[in-house]
Amino acid sequence: MNAMREIKIFKVTLNIGCGEAGEKLDKAKRLLETLTGKTVVLTRTDKRTTFGSPKGKTIGCKVTLRGDDAVKFLKRAFEAAEMKISQKSFDKQGNFSFGVKEHIDLPGVKYEPDIGIYGMDVCVTLERRGYAVARKKISSKIGANHVITADEAREWLVKTFGVSLE
Repeated sequence: MNAMREIKIFKVTLNIGCGEAGEKLDKAKRLLETLTGKTVVLTRTDKRTTFGSPKGKTIGCKVTLRGDDAVKFLKRAFEAAEMKISQKSFDKQGNFSFGVKEHIDLPGVKYEPDIGIYGMDVCVTLERRGYAVARKKISSKIGANHVITADEAREWLVKTFGVSLE
């Protein structure tokens, strides 16, 4: 197989949405730090929502994993999701997302009463070699035959991680 056509994980983003700042957000932040060992970033609203949240209000936290850390966490997250993902989880570029209902479903994680139970979104961004061209300041486009399709991503996921698609 051509090395340039090989699909790889660019990043895995974990997100916990709390809806408000305060103690709940602090616990979610502490949870992501203990799960990943990485620095957590707070997320804010971009604009006023229909729920009445003012612009710039802190509503959640996220962390981005790359490389081996991303692969290790992804394997644990698939086990928590019972090795099943919906066909609808994939976008046109081959990226996919799924949810973990309770963080204690992750293998090796124990319940801590002072934190509680949180669910999280796991978003996986896939790429091929050569995608860095599109991220440069003076950017070029990725050729249509080099873009990852949803079907290619599904096939790669089943082959690489043994996940079944619903």
